[in-house]
Amino acid sequence: MSPDLDHGQAPTAPDWTFGGSWPYDPRSFEHGGVRLHYVDEGSGEPVVMLHGNPTWGYVYRGFVARLADSRRCTVPDHMGFGRSDKPLDGGQYTLSRHVENLTALLLDLDLRDVTLVMQDWGGPIGFGFAVEHPERVKRLVILNTWAFLYPEGTRLHGLLELFRQPHVGEAMVQALNLFVEGYLPGGIHHKDKLPEIMPAYRAPFPDYNSRVGTLAFPRDIPVGEGHPSAPTMRRIEKNLRGLDVPTALIWGMRDPDFEPSVVEEWTEVYPHAEVHRIETAGHFSQEDEPERVVRIIQDFLRRNP
Repeated sequence: MSPDLDHGQAPTAPDWTFGGSWPYDPRSFEHGGVRLHYVDEGSGEPVVMLHGNPTWGYVYRGFVARLADSRRCTVPDHMGFGRSDKPLDGGQYTLSRHVENLTALLLDLDLRDVTLVMQDWGGPIGFGFAVEHPERVKRLVILNTWAFLYPEGTRLHGLLELFRQPHVGEAMVQALNLFVEGYLPGGIHHKDKLPEIMPAYRAPFPDYNSRVGTLAFPRDIPVGEGHPSAPTMRRIEKNLRGLDVPTALIWGMRDPDFEPSVVEEWTEVYPHAEVHRIETAGHFSQEDEPERVVRIIQDFLRRNP
C-alpha cells in the first residue's frame, strides 16, 4: 500500500452533496467487476453528459439543474473518477475499456434519441459509443475535446508530457495530486470560482491509490500509431463523419490545452455544425460559463427537435 503523502491522517468522508449543489440520488451499475456511479434525473429525451480528467459528474451540476425539467439527464462518472470504483491496476484504464463501460451502461438503460454532451476525455469515450451505435444518437454537443490520433512526435501540454514520464508522473499525480491542484485550476479562466469548487474536485482523490485513473488518462493519449490505444482512436476517428446529426460546437477560447485551431479540425469533420466561441471560458467551460453554455444547448435542442 502506497502512503498518502497529502494528509497526516485518514481523510474525513465528504458530504457528496457539497452543500446541496449536487443533490442527486446516487445510482450504480456494475460492469466487468467494476461499480460505476451515475445520476439519472428528469424525463424526456436523454441528454448524456460526459466529463473528462480530473473532473466527475459534478462538473455538469449547472446543466442538470436547468435541463432536467424537460429532459432526462444521465451523467456517469468514468471508472476511476467521482464515486465510481477506482481499480489499482492502471492497465485497466484504457480508452477501449472506458468506451465499453459507457456502452454497457447506456445499453442497459436502453437510451435512444440521445444528445451527447462531451468534454475532454468525454469526447473520445462518447464518440466511441456513438460510432458503434449511431442509431441511438440524435444530436452532438462538442465542448473542448478531441477524438483524433495525434501524429508521432506531437508535443502535448507541458504538464501532460511530465505526467506521461515514468516515476515522474507517479510523484506528480499520485503523490502530489497535481492533476487536481495544478492542471484543473489552470484550465479554469475565472479563478475566483476555485475556492468554492475545489473541495468537490479533491473529494474523489483523497490519497495516492485513488489517483490511478487520473494518471492513466494522460498516458493513454495516443500519440503515433504504436500507442496501445491508437487502433481504438483511429477506428473512432475514421467513423466520425458517419454521424450525420445536428451538431453544436461550444468552445472555450482560453483553453491552455486545446488550441483554437482544433475548432477548425472539428468543422472539417462536421461542416454543418453551429459554432459558438466563448472568449471568457477556458478548458472547463462548464465551470467558467455554465449558464451561457446551457442556454446555447437549450436553444440548440429547441431548433433541432
